[in-house]
Amino acid sequence: MRRESSVFVLVLVGCTVLAGCSQLERLSIVRPYATIRDRTQIAPTYDVSGKRGQQSEDPYVLLSSATDLYERHEYDQAERLLDKVLRIPGSAGDANTLLGLIAEARGKPADAGKYYEAATVAGPQNPSYANNYGKWLCANGRAADSLAWFERALGNPAYATPVVALTNAGDCAQQATQPDRAETYWRAALGMDPNQLQALAGMAKLEFARAHYMDARAFAERWLALTPGDAVGLRLAAEIEQKLGDNAAASRYLSRLQATPPGTPTAPSTQ
Repeated sequence: MRRESSVFVLVLVGCTVLAGCSQLERLSIVRPYATIRDRTQIAPTYDVSGKRGQQSEDPYVLLSSATDLYERHEYDQAERLLDKVLRIPGSAGDANTLLGLIAEARGKPADAGKYYEAATVAGPQNPSYANNYGKWLCANGRAADSLAWFERALGNPAYATPVVALTNAGDCAQQATQPDRAETYWRAALGMDPNQLQALAGMAKLEFARAHYMDARAFAERWLALTPGDAVGLRLAAEIEQKLGDNAAASRYLSRLQATPPGTPTAPSTQ
């Protein structure tokens, strides 16, 4: 079984501006015979009690069980299964990706980086592994270095989710004080998905920083149309309107901001 070609990846959810997350792709088990046009996700029905899964030598079963254990925060058991997967040819990329996620959950970013890098060695042509390692580099003070990994991911024409790498690259280029490059990535992402929240937020902030307030307003309005209660977006929109001299509009945004419940989701970003 060629694990690198049979496992599909999904965007890791739950990131917010306050958390400082970009989009990390993670493995999600699909039918081993899935083709490029058939990537139907299934909900595995394997026993993950620590008995059947650990006795199996099928990497598909082991990875499925380890993923379920990770979701349940049973990291020690998941790692034991993944140790088995690492010894099975063709499965190291996915195993290292999940080990990276576990290391991050344990608060061990340095270990996570080693696992994400190991995944790129195991699957050098896998664009999702490249995106994941780029995301880790960016989140750990190496934003400029991360861009080459996003470019590697984007250079693969079979990449199923290029918008993920484009938006991450935009955020990380901005972190690396390369705003023109950030704009290029974000606009490319919006060309593929006009409602890409991460890119809309990035462009609104970028145009505001450039004092292009009309353009900033347009991006902020699109951003808030998707997430009306986004506190970061509302605050920025109020500042934009103040710069444009529309104090009444600014007051309306501030009123909405005050009425926003704590914990309201915000646009994902590496900022």
